[in-house]
Amino acid sequence: MSYYTNSRSPPPLQHPVPTHPAYIPEPPSTPASPQGYQRYTSSPPQAQGYVQPISVGAPSRGPQPFMQGSQYPPIGSPPQQPIHGQIPSVPLNPIAPADFAAWGINDATAQLGMQLGHSAVQAGQDYVQKNLGGLIPISAVKHHFNVSNSYVMKKLQVVLFPWRHKHWSRRVHRTENGQTWLPPREDINSPDLYIPLMALVTYILLAALHSGLNSRFHPEILGVTASKGLGIILLDFLIVKGGCYVLNIQGTSQVLDLLAYDGYKFVGVIVTLLAGMLNVGATIYVMVFIYCFASMGLFILRSLRSLVLPDAASTAAPVNTSQRSRRITFLFLVALSQLFYMAILIRV
Repeated sequence: MSYYTNSRSPPPLQHPVPTHPAYIPEPPSTPASPQGYQRYTSSPPQAQGYVQPISVGAPSRGPQPFMQGSQYPPIGSPPQQPIHGQIPSVPLNPIAPADFAAWGINDATAQLGMQLGHSAVQAGQDYVQKNLGGLIPISAVKHHFNVSNSYVMKKLQVVLFPWRHKHWSRRVHRTENGQTWLPPREDINSPDLYIPLMALVTYILLAALHSGLNSRFHPEILGVTASKGLGIILLDFLIVKGGCYVLNIQGTSQVLDLLAYDGYKFVGVIVTLLAGMLNVGATIYVMVFIYCFASMGLFILRSLRSLVLPDAASTAAPVNTSQRSRRITFLFLVALSQLFYMAILIRV
């Protein structure tokens, strides 16, 4: 006996037929776009917002709506033209000012700090004036740096060509409290500290250049040259100051005046070094050195006369014959000593 069972076979498997996505139209060209809009074969990536995806096999629904927060305009929308003469606004993020109140600093505290700072500066100035004012007054230093361009040019001519200068007496300015010397800006015979300082710096740099041209430069040359120059100035100052003390020669602002006169010798030294660097020959080099020494000696002789012999240029009490003779001898020795100083300085 056979049994029959009613059964149905499953339908055959069918693979889906591949379909191409719907055609996405390209956005219109925007040549006048201010940001240089580039054409894409599909919609640009969205940084924010949501764009409904296009389902496969579904008809195109046209341009998608522009979602709030997106960086790009909707596809197919007309380009936005900027208004002529208007700069696109850029959102700014201003930095909030520092809240010093959170640190416990208020207006009263700031004022107290300013008062303390002003008091500290004033105390420092008083200390400097009290301790150094007797040796080198600050007002006298400012007086010796009160120069002008015309003064510097004329003073250099006086140092290098002293025989062309006729009047060597310093001019005074009379006030209610007395009389003071006119500043260098107003008196060509007044000593200054600007030219000696600049001449010293130029001498140091020129000595280093001279050593470099001879292939023997070393950074220590700068320090050695500066020490030698300052040592010569200090030695000359001590000798002149000691002679003035022995001969009982007194004057106002004598320290700064002597330092200024001692520093003028670097002008002649610079000229001599330049002549040596130009390879003018041994004979011309020696002649330039002798000329610079003679000019410096005459300049010192005529400039220090009002200091060593004040009775010759002012109404001071006259000195006796022997004392005057000693002062004149001392003045000539100071002028001749410039040969020794300049001979040491040109050896670089």
